[in-house]
This record gives sequence, structure tokens and C-alpha cells, in this order.
Amino acid sequence: MADLSTDFVGIKSPNPFWLASAPPTDKEYNVRRAFEAGWGGVVWKTLGEDGPPVVNVNGPRYGAVYGADRRLLGLNNIELITDRPLEVNLREITTVKRDYPDRAMIVSLMVPCEEEAWKRILPRVEQTGADGIELNFGCPHGMAERGMGSAVGQVPEYIEMVTRWCKQTTRMPVIVKLTPNITDIRHPAEAALRGGADAVSLINTINSITSVDLDAMSPEPMIDGKGTHGGYCGPAVKPIALNMVAEIARNATTAKLPISAIGGVTTWRDAAEFMALGAGSVQVCTAVMTYGFRIVEEMISGLSDWMDDKGYAGVDQIIGRAVPNVTDWQFLNLNYITKAEIDQEACIKCGRCYAACEDTSHQAIAMSADRVFSVKDEECVACNLCVDVCPIEGCISMRELQPGEVDPRTGKTVEKDYANWTTHPNNPGNTCAAE
Repeated sequence: MADLSTDFVGIKSPNPFWLASAPPTDKEYNVRRAFEAGWGGVVWKTLGEDGPPVVNVNGPRYGAVYGADRRLLGLNNIELITDRPLEVNLREITTVKRDYPDRAMIVSLMVPCEEEAWKRILPRVEQTGADGIELNFGCPHGMAERGMGSAVGQVPEYIEMVTRWCKQTTRMPVIVKLTPNITDIRHPAEAALRGGADAVSLINTINSITSVDLDAMSPEPMIDGKGTHGGYCGPAVKPIALNMVAEIARNATTAKLPISAIGGVTTWRDAAEFMALGAGSVQVCTAVMTYGFRIVEEMISGLSDWMDDKGYAGVDQIIGRAVPNVTDWQFLNLNYITKAEIDQEACIKCGRCYAACEDTSHQAIAMSADRVFSVKDEECVACNLCVDVCPIEGCISMRELQPGEVDPRTGKTVEKDYANWTTHPNNPGNTCAAE
């Protein structure tokens, strides 16, 4: 069987599946049950310093976006960091880590952007025996208005400064959690690296309002007639997270910076995709809040079976494997040409492909009087829209034209790949980027 154990910046865990800092990791009771279910690690819900207590709303904290079958696609939350006393959290972390020494125990932290505040809390966390800390520079609501969370994560200079304070104060590995509410994720990642970060984790939640109550005329979730922006997570944010992880992994400056990936991980396949783009561990939240802790059993078995089938002995053989194939648009090969093909036996004659192509694309699908749909090769630009809207998986596929074939749309013979990328028409600047 494939070896799923991981060593992430010196933090060992039996598998790469960690629970993200969130309600599922808010207390000892939850974390013990998570470890019993098989989770490889947890990031304890964000702790703050002693002082005035954090007070959460006593009303709805979540808003949701559903698919047509009411499957949860996205979750918006307005919950703050832990509202439990710091001393209670630290005592529970100590006890759980003692009883589960083989599991990764990371503690998420958020305190004011003052050096003394960080110096006060770090030794107390270190005494718990925790394996590392995660600096929460990502939370976009509630705490950001107080100069913490994403208010720090959106300013690279602050990221570098606070990271350096922590590295000078603690022996524990420092993971910097990045906010996606920024134009270019590479800048905060580079700042974390300059500050000495051992790793980064991303993405945190996306600033959002998920819906509006049209009777009360208020954003949801609604508290006494009012609503506010919150943090968006779940399957819907996975494409955004994948791109940001890839941007860090393929950036020359941060290419070797370890990444813990977060954002819509629901299945083993989601996790494998993040690892292929450079993640050394994956963190899960919304899927657990939807299906419960035991979802990790399917993640473990699914990843293990896939790795066995592909011949991967350990997760290190997956991490970053897809990064070399992530490129910029200008370097895509224009000599690669495909055409749509419809499997008539699988077709249910719903007409979605025809409607989509005829009304919004290239009028490349014909419909006969008896509703038989066929591709007009001379019009097909291989945009893939028909494949995406077809309700039957595998009914429509894209066939690659081979060198020597004639493209019916252009009348040109398909050539081999460009041997000299300096003359590639997508690269008019004549800069060599083949490597």
C-alpha cells in the first residue's frame, strides 16, 4: 500500500489530511473525535490573547449557496476567532497532544499587530507541546476591522514584520496563513518568506455576501434586521485556491516554500490536485461541517487506492508533479487542434449542446428533424462548451487532430509542435521561454 505519511516542515502526520482552523477544531471534544476518525492533524481554532472576551453573535452565523440538488456549494460565515478562554484552550491542546503524539497539532494565532503581544502568547503556546503555529493573516471579517486578520495579510510589510517577530521568539515552525482578498498572492507569500516563514497556508476565506433577504431587504445571515460581509469557503472556492497555490509553487522566489492548501477540499481527488500543484498537506473545513468527521475515511482510502493504481509509493512523489505544466497563456501551443465528437449511443437528445453552441458560441452543432445532433467540424473551434453543458459524462469528447490531418475550419494541415518557441505567435515579444 502507498505510504500516506507526511513530514511537513518537520511536522509529522500519518496522512496529509488536516482539519483547518474553524469550528470543527474549537475544543478538545471535537479534536479527539477527529483524531479517532483518522485525521492526520488539526489546526486548532484561532486563539487570541487574554483580555476583553471575544463575543460572537447569538444568531445565524452562516449563509449558504446551493446547487440545483441543494448540495452545499459555498458557505459564508461571520463567526469570529474562539470565544473560549485562552487558558482553557491551551490546557486542552496540551492534553490532546499528549494523548495523540503521532498527529500534527498546529495552533492558529491572531493577536494585535504589536511585538509584545506576540511575545506574550508564543511561549504559552510552546508549553503545550504543539508542533507548530499558524499566523492567521486571512480572516476577512470582524477581526479585520480591529486591525488583525486580513488587515495584516493585505500588507506585505506587516506580514514580513510579524513573521520575523514570531521566528525570533519561538522554536516552533511558523506557517503563515494568507488571505485571498488581494490582487497578487505572490507578494504576501514572498513577504512571509522574507520574514523567515517555514511555510504558508492558503487560502483563507473570500470576502462575500452570499444572499439578500428580499422581504427584510437585508444581507444574510441576518441579525436583528442587519447583515454583514463574511468569509466564503467550500467547493465553490476550490478553483481560486488551486490557482493561488499554483502561483506560489511556480514563482521562482517562492517555489521551494512549503504549502498547506486550503479551499474546497471535499474528496481525495481534490486533495491530490492540490498536492500535484505543490501542496505538502491539505486542510479541510466545509466538507466536515457538511458530512462529519468520518469523511476522512473515504479521503484516505481513495487517495491510497489511486496512488497504488498509479504506482506512487508515497505522497512526496505527487507533490508538485503538475507544476511544470502550469504556464502562461502566451506559451500555449497553437498547433494543438481538437474537434468535438458526439457518441450517438450515449446521447439522450436533450439538446443542451445545440442550444449552448447555437446561441452563445460558434454554431458548430447541427440538429436534424428527428433530433440527432452532430458536429460541424468546419465551424468547431474546440471550445469545449458542449462537453461542459452535456448532462451525460463521456457523451461528448474532444478528438485531437494528428499531424498531417487537415483542419476543416481553416483548411490548413496540422503541423508538429513548435521546435523554436522564440517564433511562437503567442509570444510576439520573441522571448525564449521554452524551459
